[in-house]
Amino acid sequence: MMRRILIISSFILLTFKTYADEGMWLPMLLKELNEKDMKTMGMKISASDIYDINKSSMKDAVVLFGRGCTGELISNEGLLLTNHHCGFGQIQDHSSLENDYLKNGFWASDRSKELPNPGLSVTFIVRMENVTSKVVKDLKGVTDEAMRESLVAQLSTEIAKEATAGTSYEAIVKPFYNGNEYYLIVMEVFKDIRLVGAPPSSIGNFGKDMDNWSWPRHTGDFSMFRIYANKENKPAEYSPENVPYKPKHHFPISLKGLKENDFTMVYGFPARTNEYLTSYAVDQLVSKINPMKVDLRGKRLDVFNKYMLVDREVFIKYADKYSGVSNYHKKWAGETRGLKKADAVAKKKTIEMLFDNRVTNEPKFIAYFGLLDKIGKLYGSLEKVQPEYDLFTEALLTVEIFRQANSLKAIVDLKAEDFSGQKGKDVFTNLKSSSADFYKNYHAPLDQDILVEMIANYLKYSKEDVYPSIFRGFSSIASEQELKEEALKLFQNSLIDNGEEVMKWLENPDTSIVSKIKNDVAYQAATFYFNQFKSKVQKEFTSINAQLIPLNRQYVEAIRLVLPEKKYYPDANQSLRVTFGKTEGYKPGDASKYNWFTTTDGILEKNNTGHIDYSIEPRMFELLKNKDYGRYADKDGSLHTCFAASNHTTGGNSGSPVLNAKGHLIGTNFDRNWEGTMSDVYYDINQVRNIVLDVRYTLWVIDKYAKAGHLIQEMTIIE
Repeated sequence: MMRRILIISSFILLTFKTYADEGMWLPMLLKELNEKDMKTMGMKISASDIYDINKSSMKDAVVLFGRGCTGELISNEGLLLTNHHCGFGQIQDHSSLENDYLKNGFWASDRSKELPNPGLSVTFIVRMENVTSKVVKDLKGVTDEAMRESLVAQLSTEIAKEATAGTSYEAIVKPFYNGNEYYLIVMEVFKDIRLVGAPPSSIGNFGKDMDNWSWPRHTGDFSMFRIYANKENKPAEYSPENVPYKPKHHFPISLKGLKENDFTMVYGFPARTNEYLTSYAVDQLVSKINPMKVDLRGKRLDVFNKYMLVDREVFIKYADKYSGVSNYHKKWAGETRGLKKADAVAKKKTIEMLFDNRVTNEPKFIAYFGLLDKIGKLYGSLEKVQPEYDLFTEALLTVEIFRQANSLKAIVDLKAEDFSGQKGKDVFTNLKSSSADFYKNYHAPLDQDILVEMIANYLKYSKEDVYPSIFRGFSSIASEQELKEEALKLFQNSLIDNGEEVMKWLENPDTSIVSKIKNDVAYQAATFYFNQFKSKVQKEFTSINAQLIPLNRQYVEAIRLVLPEKKYYPDANQSLRVTFGKTEGYKPGDASKYNWFTTTDGILEKNNTGHIDYSIEPRMFELLKNKDYGRYADKDGSLHTCFAASNHTTGGNSGSPVLNAKGHLIGTNFDRNWEGTMSDVYYDINQVRNIVLDVRYTLWVIDKYAKAGHLIQEMTIIE
């Protein structure tokens, strides 16, 4: 038996190799876990230069931008750089037909012209601390998952409160390694963030859908903001009296460029990965979940295009929504392809075979015996309900009138006496704000067509023999024309698609509004569908996942002990991380190889194809044709636009600073290659590449195209 284990162990080392490029590492542990590898790859600075709580370090120049991106400080005047797609929502909010900043770009000529963005914040990390012992000491013997979750929440709140007592800081305790470890994160949050500059979408989103999740790229994906603080340099709500924030650190910007195989590092807030999923989960993702979701999003994009391409006002309203739908439509397709190409399911099974062998033959691991079998059985049950769950989120919930109708349930749920009290006031205040935002970017004819498409596709995918269709009322409708007629009737007879009417209800709180809402056909339809989902789908989905949570937590605990050959990093959870790799191209397929960088020549080449996604303005065309690159040119005289590297990144790393061996800014992370999007689940050094906007192209656009040289002057430039 021992000989069999050794044979399997030798085989698995081929597929279980730890690549230096792989991993999203906690900056506080770099000295212990990664500094040696980083220096071997070429890094010239120390781990304490990257993260230190006793002196200024690079962590003090990296922020969580809004709710899901990263940004970096590039001047001692609070100037912040992030992606164009990260600032897209703010650029859209400031845009109108008269001032179309999405189309024409925006550049504040001085600080008085910088535009405030209510609701936007940036978050600095003050420090991180392992508090696992404080959390788990009270969890011993707790087997009920709901009780465990409640205790963890209570303990986490107490720890965070104690850590910030007497300060203006905020704090949170986050689980790592599927809840096997816990870390306290102390933060400083700034709320006065102003838009400074953004290129037109023809630069900031050059290539659009054609190039999204693709390499080679030529996208100038950046926008600029400024952090403002009070006169004590502390966070404050927006005020004309606020002044530019003075950061503890800002990144010097290098114009020296790179060469192939140079060390690179990404510092940011990756959102979510699932590297420790079992083969059962990955198999379902590849064969069932992703294909259906890709199909549903494709149908929605077709409807969006139908309206957005002929009406600029609708385009502005739906630009951000389109971007969100399109982004994951292509990502999931690439993820599926990448996982298949890497044979990820088979490789996961190989790892699991070694795991089972060791657990079976080594008495010290007996507690994990049969663990994978239990997980596999639950995924067998989940396979029946997961499609119905995804159909609800990817079909029904995409009908905007249903989401808005469901939000009005907060009024229906009020008691008569609540209408004159604080509870009623709070409900109406919140709904007025959210409804104003909703109707500002809502187009009922488009939504009506979405309803038709989503019902048709729900009926196509839903397995009524497993769960009654939540679209039972439409189940007898056979043709597309009949679906259109039913949708038209719903919209004609509802008032919820009429923003002016709904806002009147909300301006005059009265119990009579309850009957208006309850009698509205859109509200009745939404309520029926939501109730069906909760009773027929969500209940079982939640039950199965509640059983999987402790088993997955135990599996992550187990593999770290049973399979110590690999150096383990925690899954991304929007906490500050460092990843490192090197500049390199890759082979996407047989007989093809991609270089590691692109130049502005590629912009003109793509523009010459005549495709609408590659349109550029006449001024940009002339600048590129004349090749006036100045000090931003590479040694070979060309202007580099983007480069690819083997840093392990994911969503949330958008806008992250990409740094050279000396810790100087060389670019802004903005995407991954299509073949490598599966890195959220499985990392393959042969396929995975992050895509970076070369900072020299960013500065050239600011200086030469936008003529905003005053912004360059406040940066620290290394020639």
